[in-house]
Amino acid sequence: MLDFITNLNNAVNNIVWGWPALILLAFVGVLMTLLTNFFQLTHIRHWFQMTLGAMFKDKHVFGHTKDRSISQFQSLCTALAATVGTGNIVGVAGAIMVGGPGAVFWMWLIAFFGMMTNYSENVLGIYYRRKNSAGEWSGGAMYYLRDGLGAKPGCKAIGSILAVLFSIFCFLASFGIGNMTQVNSISGNMESVFGVPTWVTGIVVLAAGGLVIVGGIKRIASVTEKIVPFMVVIYIVGTVVIFFTNISHAGAVFRAIFQGAFALEAAGGGVVGYGIKLAIEQGMKRGVFSNEAGLGSSVMVHSNSNVSEPVRQGMWGIFEVFADTLVVCTLTAFSILSSGLIDLETGVAAATYNGIELTKANIVSTVFSIHFGKVGAGFIAIAIMLFAFSTVLGWSHYGSKACEFLFGEKYTIVYRTIFVIAIFGGAVMGDNLAWDLADTFNGMMMIPNLIGVLALSPLVFQITKNYTNRVLKGKNEKPMLSAFPEIQREQERKL
Repeated sequence: MLDFITNLNNAVNNIVWGWPALILLAFVGVLMTLLTNFFQLTHIRHWFQMTLGAMFKDKHVFGHTKDRSISQFQSLCTALAATVGTGNIVGVAGAIMVGGPGAVFWMWLIAFFGMMTNYSENVLGIYYRRKNSAGEWSGGAMYYLRDGLGAKPGCKAIGSILAVLFSIFCFLASFGIGNMTQVNSISGNMESVFGVPTWVTGIVVLAAGGLVIVGGIKRIASVTEKIVPFMVVIYIVGTVVIFFTNISHAGAVFRAIFQGAFALEAAGGGVVGYGIKLAIEQGMKRGVFSNEAGLGSSVMVHSNSNVSEPVRQGMWGIFEVFADTLVVCTLTAFSILSSGLIDLETGVAAATYNGIELTKANIVSTVFSIHFGKVGAGFIAIAIMLFAFSTVLGWSHYGSKACEFLFGEKYTIVYRTIFVIAIFGGAVMGDNLAWDLADTFNGMMMIPNLIGVLALSPLVFQITKNYTNRVLKGKNEKPMLSAFPEIQREQERKL
């Protein structure tokens, strides 16, 4: 059965992650960057002030609400919980070991443009969100596909079809990227570092996850706002220590990254041109796996925010990609490339270290053990456990929203129950199959979402222009807050 699933997955993966899909991903990011006049650069001071800066001066960022919405900080932490995961550790390692150091460059590039893809998704998510019968905000690609794209002349059917397809793919992806790969990384590291059997880890994570997930978004957000800041800061401190320890290798590392990005041969030699292909594919795929810009996933939790301005939440999306890829993934990549485990000239990874076979799952723990001894390996095992566990929490909400869209609110408890049970399967599943399934589900989810963002790009331009005219230029214009008149009036009263 596993062989059949593997072969089927490989066939589908070659389609959804083929060059047309990668080109579409890049094109949408470039287009949104151009339409917003390089917002991530031209307004970098503003979006930093409205995100990181606001954490220190705006009480509304942390303000908890009595209704079913969550604070801006909680929405960021839950989104980061789903993005800052094993993709930042195991995913980066995998990209480098397969695509060479050059994959890091393409990860950076797709993240730069992905900032505006994620921004656009969040703007559309807030603009088209609505409240369900329980008073909880429901938003995401399925809603702007159905109510946005579907409202265009002659597009009602295609909008509805793409909305359903996206929800189905999200439903499936939640068990892949949001469950199997994450728990698989936890169990693998706990076994290799502490000798804990995978089935024991599976039971423990299942129990812990179940206690949080069944409580819904309010309980998930209350947990992630405590876990995420702690785990991100601690991990960054560890990688920064390695950075300054190996600062003398910085020139060689960055030279290898830029040279490898345009290498004509694969790492260690091979077909001319194949090296570039591998670097681009691995950099883009692992970049998307890490920051999820283009998947339309994190918008589902950003839509639960108590914010009124679509652009305000869009800027949190920019910050999310910046923190996830340009900070955390870069520090991970430097730690690996400066450790001596990768030949910077050929891009080939060492086969073993101290007699232990090096894999994408253990190379970062090996790097930390080189610098910090046994404590380092244990630290990474715990970091992966926290990263992966928080990702499971975030993605359980995404899958729950997809289930709600497809089957109705009453079936979300059934979904959460199945999701929690599936955690055990992820713990004992083979490493390669888990990651390959996640890649496939990512691609299947990405395509309908990008079609929606592309079709609604003029609207994102209008909303952004409306915001900059009002907030940055002081013009007197009616704010564009929602596609629905009753919600528009409600949000206007909150401004």
